[in-house]
Amino acid sequence: MNKQKVLIVEDEEKLANILGKYLEQAGYEYDIVMDGGDALKRIRTFGPDIILLDLMLPSVDGIQICNEVRKDSSVPIVMTTAKVEEIDRLLGLEVGADDYVCKPYSPKEVVARVKAILRRTNNSAPIQTGLHLDEETMFVNYAGNRTDLTHVEFMLLQTMFKHPGRVYNRARLMESIYDDDRVVSDRTIDSHIKKIRKKLHDIAPECEFIHSIYGVGYKFEV
Repeated sequence: MNKQKVLIVEDEEKLANILGKYLEQAGYEYDIVMDGGDALKRIRTFGPDIILLDLMLPSVDGIQICNEVRKDSSVPIVMTTAKVEEIDRLLGLEVGADDYVCKPYSPKEVVARVKAILRRTNNSAPIQTGLHLDEETMFVNYAGNRTDLTHVEFMLLQTMFKHPGRVYNRARLMESIYDDDRVVSDRTIDSHIKKIRKKLHDIAPECEFIHSIYGVGYKFEV
């Protein structure tokens, strides 16, 4: 069985090598590129199953690389950065990354994210969460149990539900539920999320569907 390939695009050689060893121990084949100018060529020749892409690189930065890759490929991309606020900016730019990791990170955590993303990607059938959203009635069903959501709660859940694993910052979530220019605080989104979680817990106490991403926002994932 061929090993899945991970391309590490990272100019910190020591960090890249450590991460590579962890990926190797987890059963992946890996390669390292330390210059943004070489990244696109190596992506074509190496044919990675997933890319770990640093934001700040020599020659060409991670945003440009991600944009170029997305012109003709849907290969999963996890972007890394040394600043939490940069993740928030990247989410606003919608550069097409599948996940974001802030440095300093645990190599074990990165490997876990790689596994989770590849598991989703390799599953040819739609992800079966057991959760069903009825847009007409705004009811949510799980294993025969049902709960109703307000319009705002339903829109908020539906936005994340459509793209499992995608991280949403609060600004993007606000845009998904309000189509005007009203001023809404982060606390409002947090309050809605809290209510949704409680309602989902009532019908599926064994599941956690909405996950908090520290310093960034939320994502839907089983």
